[in-house]
Formats: sequence, structure tokens, C-alpha cells
Amino acid sequence: MSYLSFDRTTMINLDESLSREILRTNRSGAYSCSTIVDCNTRKYHGLLVIPIPELDDENHVLLSSLDETVIQHGAEFNLGLHKYQGNNYSPRGHKYIRSYDCEVVPKTTYRVGGVLLTKEKVFVHHENRILIRYTLVDAHSATTLRFRPFLAFRSVREYTHENPTANRDFTRIDCGIKTCMYPSYPELFMQFSKQNEFHFEPYWYRGIEYTKEQERGYHFNEDLYVPGYFEMSIRKGESIVFSAGISEIDAKKLKKLYQAEYDNRVPRNSFENCLRNAAHQFHNKQGDKHYILAGYPWFKCRARDLFISLPGLTMALDEMDEFDSAMATAEAAVREFMETGKTTSKIYEMEHPDVLLWLVWTLQQYAKHESRDLCRERYGALLRDVVGYIRSGKHPNLQLHDNGLLYADGRNKAVTWMNSTAYGRPVIPRTGYIVEFNSLWYNALCFVADLFRDQDSAYSTELEALAEKSGRSFIDTFLNEYGYLLDYVDGQMMDWSVRPNMIFSVAFDYSPLDRRQKKGVLDTVTKELLTPKGLRSLSPKSGGYNPNYVGRQEQRDYAYHQGTAWPWLMGFYLEAYLRIYKMSGLSFVERQLDNFESEMTYHCIGTLSELYDGNPPFLGRGAMSFAMNVAEILRSKKLLMKYNNVTNL
Repeated sequence: MSYLSFDRTTMINLDESLSREILRTNRSGAYSCSTIVDCNTRKYHGLLVIPIPELDDENHVLLSSLDETVIQHGAEFNLGLHKYQGNNYSPRGHKYIRSYDCEVVPKTTYRVGGVLLTKEKVFVHHENRILIRYTLVDAHSATTLRFRPFLAFRSVREYTHENPTANRDFTRIDCGIKTCMYPSYPELFMQFSKQNEFHFEPYWYRGIEYTKEQERGYHFNEDLYVPGYFEMSIRKGESIVFSAGISEIDAKKLKKLYQAEYDNRVPRNSFENCLRNAAHQFHNKQGDKHYILAGYPWFKCRARDLFISLPGLTMALDEMDEFDSAMATAEAAVREFMETGKTTSKIYEMEHPDVLLWLVWTLQQYAKHESRDLCRERYGALLRDVVGYIRSGKHPNLQLHDNGLLYADGRNKAVTWMNSTAYGRPVIPRTGYIVEFNSLWYNALCFVADLFRDQDSAYSTELEALAEKSGRSFIDTFLNEYGYLLDYVDGQMMDWSVRPNMIFSVAFDYSPLDRRQKKGVLDTVTKELLTPKGLRSLSPKSGGYNPNYVGRQEQRDYAYHQGTAWPWLMGFYLEAYLRIYKMSGLSFVERQLDNFESEMTYHCIGTLSELYDGNPPFLGRGAMSFAMNVAEILRSKKLLMKYNNVTNL
């Protein structure tokens, strides 16, 4: 049996199948996404969802879905599935599904009487084109296929509704048609690999509902436009390929293109290969620019997420060309920010005060993976410039105080990764001396000092002196009598909440804490924050604990970092655990990583959700696929492999 497969029992049970999503991307910003029964449950779902830079910086749903109908002896069997008002599903084509497999590509097998039909999808890499191959495996009489395309032509942030301005014109092209509903949008080319008949029969399907949006308290219904239908015969054993894209293609080449794309896929036949494929989906290459998307379906490239994710998404897979390419784009954006105070790059939130500190951590991982000499040669100037920029006080919201600690103002604007806001203000106003900022700062000073020790001893000595001052102040400021670290300190205001941000001071290569102090922090995190799906953002013993990320927007905003569990934090926790327990901790780390394998068959298949409830059964919530989570589990597995290799020597 396939590693990622679902039988008929799961597929026809909508409670089971509608909760499972499938995502495929072209690695250039476009994607195709729905549930495993092809019933869209989000406004972000669609068969062809692409960026249109000429319009805005959002993705746009062009082709929402494609309904297939099998016709034999004049009887029609519609394989589509849509939700309408009153919990009504129509035309309930899921009842014909016999199995679903997505080990190589998503493959659905339907049985309609004596007809056995398979449907397989691929998204062409670096091209805005989805391909679907239909194969008639078995049939006892003449069979005809009919296809109705459901068009949206709207931003993923909006909905479309029946209106008189939608353009109904179309043009016949090679084995298909092209059409465009609104000005400024590209034309949509829909073609098949064989001749067919297109019947112009324009109709608006009204009141299609999206349950995920309804659950989140948003508007949740729209109307979709169907211009008509394609119809063609198909013989037993024959395959037909459908293409939807923004350019015309030679219909005769569709089968060959499909096979080439199929052959280029890495099978999702193991936990590791699922994570590898998921990692590749976050890459977004636009010309000579290389971005890392923070997640799907609504996140863009965010600076902090980029630097935290980059080691796991590239180095953990030994894909150094990808690291170099993404870093080239990131370095240009960082330098522009340091020189001008802003950036024209599509890397957002560069102004957040910890971004440059995470950049240093990223390059520290590069030095460990490649070599210190190569890191100094390629990125030494950047590292010196970043440290100098911070020390000089040029950052608009990161000040170096005389005690060696960094201070950031987060009272009115969220400045850390715990960035939820409600009614325009931070839910958690982390401000002043923030624990992970100063863990990163101490680590950065020590790392850069060591990197230049043999080339510029005076510079190294200068940084070491600052690190020593920072380290003493760190302990005096954050370490409390209970053996864990305060989350942030601003004058007389101290946050005693038990939060996971203290774990970085144990995980990083350089820490101001001694081993006993590190173990005290690790023990607190283990007892109060550890779950099978990551670290809780707040201890159940702390005030305001809210572990379930559900309900309307404001309800979710208050829960976002008040007890929910985050898998990316698990990566740093496991690194910290191995620093304390070394070889004796290997079996524990392996068990913790194994907890994530079950997620490959839930929520979004083959990847990790943004966050999880902090209490059992630890359900996945938020974005369907999150870069930092995938990256840190991959980095943890790589770290575990290194420890095991040492053990086996």
C-alpha cells in the first residue's frame, strides 16, 4: 500500500475527507489546492491560483474547479462536489470514489458502474499551468466525458458574485478555448490533448459555500461562472490530458509534458520525503529573485520566517545552491534596509528588531554546514556590517544599552514572533529587554568574535568584552529564583509567564547560562510547555492560558500565542535537549520527532500546519503548511543523524 493513500471508507465520509487538504505548487508563487475529494472549503482553494504582479501582490483564483461527468447509454454521472446552503452537497460525486493516492501525484480512482476512471494532477514547475490526466482503465460500453470549468477570476482575499460586467466571450483555440472574465486579468487557456466539442452554455452557480471560512467567522459564499462544457469520447485504456494555464500550448505535447513532470517528482513514500517535498513548495523564484514563502495559503515572504526557515529548507537537504540563491536576494534586501531604513524587496517585515539577529544565526548554521573559512569569505563583510549597524544604534527599534543588552519597544506594536494583535494593539505587549532577542545577541557576538579571531584579533577582543558584559546582564535580568527565565523585562515590569522563548538560550551554540542553569530552563520547558506537536506558547499554569485556536478572528487572535503549540519551537527544544543529555537523549529525541509523522496523513497531506491546539488531541490549525515548522523538523532530523553517526563510529 502507498505511504499516502486513503480507501473508499475515508473518501466517502465527508467528516474525514473534507478535513484533509492537498497542496501542490509551481515553486514560483502559484499553487493548486483543495480537499482530497476536490470540494473547495476555503476561498484560497482553487485548481489554478497564481500571482498577477500587474494587479497586486496577492494570488488570484482563475480556475476554481473542474467538474467531470461520465456518460454511458445516455446516463450522466457527475463526479463533482460543491457545498451549498443548508449543508447540501451537490452533485455528491465523492460517492463514486474508490481510492485516493498522493505518493507521487494526487490520484483519484472512480468507479461508475462498469467504468473505472483515474484522475491524476501535476503542477508544472515554474509555469502557471495545471495538468490533469484522465485514464479510462475499464469500461464495458462506449463512454463520453464532459467537463465543466468553474471560473472565479478574483483575489484569494475576495469573493466573486454574479454580475453583468463579467465577460462571457471566448475564443476557440487548439483543442480548447481561451477566455478572460475581467480586464487586467490574463487570459485563461483551457485545452485537452485530443479534439473535443465545446458547448457554450453560460451559467452562474450561486451560493457555493466554504466551511473553513465559515468556521473562522468570515463571509463564506460566492457564485462561480461556468461558460459551458467540453465533451469528448474516450476509449478503454486511453488517457486524456487537460491543461489550464495563462498561455497556449501545443495540444499534441500535453501527454509528453505531463509524463516529464510526473517523472520529475520525488515520491512521498516516507516521512523524510514528505518533508522534503513540503520544503520545496516554499521556494518562490521570480526571475533572478529567490524568496521563501512563510506558508500557504495566505503568507508572503516574511524576513524573520525566511532566516529561521532557510537552514532547514536548504542545508538540511544538502541543497546549498538553493541557500546561496535565497541568501543573495535576502542580503540585497538587508543591505537596502540598513542603508535606507526601508526595502523595496518583496521580503516583508524587515524592520522587526530581531530579523538581523536571526540573519546572524542563519549564517552561523552555514558556517557549521560548510566551514568557518567559507562563511567568513562569503558573508564576513555582511556579518560585520550587521553587528556594526546594531551597535551604532541605527536600527529604528533596537537600542544597545550600557549594560550590553538590547532594548526594543513593543508596547504599541508587536515586534516579536508573538505578533498577534487585537483592536490595533498587541495581545502580548512584549517590550523592553526581550529574552530571545538577547539570547540571539549574545550568541551573535560570540560567533562573530570567534569567526574573526585569527584575522582581526582586536575586533574579536572588542566583541568578546561586549559579550561578557551582555552575558552578566542577561543572567541578572532574566534568571529568576525559580530557575527559569523571565520572558521580558521593562524597568520595574517583569513578565513571569512561562513561555518557550527561554529555550533559545539553551539551544544556541553560545549561551550566558552555565550547564546547571540551562538544565533548569530545559526542565521547566519540558514540564510545562512540551506537547507531542511542539512547545506551547504559554504554560497551562500561567494566567490567560487559551490552548484552542478556534472561533472568530478576535477569539483566535487572543489564543494565537496563549497556549497553542508550535512545531518549529520543537526544533530548538530538541537541540537544547541534546546539548544537555547528549547521546543519552537520542531515543527521546527520536520519539518526539516520530510524533509528527502521523500529521502527514491529516490536515494538509504531507506537510505541517501552522500551529496546533495546546491540549489533546492537538489538532492542526491556521495555515495549512508552514515553512518554519517543516524547516525545523528537517533540521532536527539532520542533527539527530549527525549524533547517530558519531555513535556509530
